[in-house]
Amino acid sequence: MSDLPDCPACGKQNTYPDEASFICPDCAHEWPQHAIAGEEDDVTVVRDANGNVLQDGDAVVIVKDLKLRGSSDVLKIGTKVRGIRLVDGDHDLEGRIDGVAMMLKSKFVKKA
Repeated sequence: MSDLPDCPACGKQNTYPDEASFICPDCAHEWPQHAIAGEEDDVTVVRDANGNVLQDGDAVVIVKDLKLRGSSDVLKIGTKVRGIRLVDGDHDLEGRIDGVAMMLKSKFVKKA
């Protein structure tokens, strides 16, 4: 049949190449041709509020006052978090602030 990949969004086989991309006419999904199944890297890049790449063990600073869910406490702007870990999920950072483990979103921190 065809050596074109199935659409990763809807799974249909009606894809066609267009310059450097594949396009699915059924769901209008587009993806680069170099991202053929089996060649994709499952590595996610986590970036801070300024666009810097974060890695495990980095130190970050909070750039916005954050209310802690379930309490009346607030994490103040400028609070430093050392030794972060990258995790999967909605909150993509984990770190300790004053000895308490916290989950943070990378869009609210910058690399220290």
